[in-house]
Amino acid sequence: MPTPPLASGPDALRPLLTEVLEALGEGARARGGPLPGGGPEAVAERLRAAVGDVLPQEGDPEALRHFVRAVTEGSADPADPLCAAHLHCPPLAVAAAADLAASVLNPSLDSWDQAPAASELELLVTRALTNEVYGEPPRGAGNCATSLHLPAADSDALVTTGGTESNQLALLLARESLGAGVRLICGANAHHSLPRAAWLLGLPDPVIVPTPTGTLDPTALAETLTRHQGPHLVAATAGTTDAGLIDPLPEIAAVCEEHRARLHIDAAYGGGLLFSETRRHQLTGISAAGTVTLDLHKLGWQPVAAGLLAVKAPQDLAALHQRADYLNADDDTEAGLPDLLGRSLRTSRRPDVLKIAVTLKTLGRAGLGALVDQVCDRAREFAELLDAHPRFELYDRPTISTVLFRPAHATDDDIAATRRHLLTTGRAVLGRARMDGRLWLKATLLNPHTRPDDLAALLKLVEGTTPR
Repeated sequence: MPTPPLASGPDALRPLLTEVLEALGEGARARGGPLPGGGPEAVAERLRAAVGDVLPQEGDPEALRHFVRAVTEGSADPADPLCAAHLHCPPLAVAAAADLAASVLNPSLDSWDQAPAASELELLVTRALTNEVYGEPPRGAGNCATSLHLPAADSDALVTTGGTESNQLALLLARESLGAGVRLICGANAHHSLPRAAWLLGLPDPVIVPTPTGTLDPTALAETLTRHQGPHLVAATAGTTDAGLIDPLPEIAAVCEEHRARLHIDAAYGGGLLFSETRRHQLTGISAAGTVTLDLHKLGWQPVAAGLLAVKAPQDLAALHQRADYLNADDDTEAGLPDLLGRSLRTSRRPDVLKIAVTLKTLGRAGLGALVDQVCDRAREFAELLDAHPRFELYDRPTISTVLFRPAHATDDDIAATRRHLLTTGRAVLGRARMDGRLWLKATLLNPHTRPDDLAALLKLVEGTTPR
């Protein structure tokens, strides 16, 4: 077998891209819906039959086509309007194309000599996004100003793999700033990665505040802070996983200031509202947080991974400083070579910032805001459709783009069975959430191409599947 060509040669890559695009189309047609039918065992059996021995003695020149087709046939398709279970967005074509370029160039952001341009691009993008969080509105513009902000002083941001890594970093920075005794206080509505990070970092057991209404109550938080000795790290949520709810951020920030507690806001879901002129006000108070989690592979339409952690006080990042002579020797740094090792806990890092940068520049704030408004508006329309339907019960009006509903008079067991039947048949992908002690179906609308007819079809599917 001749030596395989490298990806850097466009003549070698072009026919392979054509092959991939054809295989993607073949696999999607074979799947024929938002999810492969048959359930886990059937999907696994089809994949094994298509793939065969993954490490044969002799290579197979058709492997690319076979594998891409097989994985596509067996994939959930977030671009299908009936695929609406999770915070799992359909990526924009321009972002996927930029991600291809990142794979071909293959920079690694652990030293400047591996990523000269990508490292500078990362600084430009993180500054721009930090400015969305911490930048001051122009004088007289009010809390929901959407014009360009005044610079966010020296605030910074780190690129991460998503909300989980960002939350872990936020707790690490709090520990290094406040000491190993810092205690996490968060609502029962908080993402599971937060208490898990406390465990991982050896922090005291977190205090979980009950959230019977779905959001963290400032009065309950104040009482909790009073009962437990500090130092404290309070984690609020802007966009809960189950219902897309936003904690009362200004009030929580005031409680934290009164009790001298550090504040972290997990805005992995809701952070995209910053781009919307009409919805940015929902995040008023976010700039009070010492750290903020953002995740653009949710309301940012990026291929995974595309997370960030915004950090208000750049001195907090000194905790990540690390010296490795082959990457950031003292004399190289003194001579002017940028030190990248302290911008992540990871060493090798792909340039996920490229797809983010291309998307920001291609769409601009207005274009991204329009996409955010589209999915939020569609969620409201879906809620109105449910509210008017005699055979369905709506949990509440959506805060962002998540809608919880259930067939009227159905039991929790009926609802769980309905969801699994839709998954197994591959006809629709809905999530589940437990609120107010009851099980609800969850539709998380992140596809800006979803239309009202798609939502009506989804309801018809659920209605026709639910036992009576």
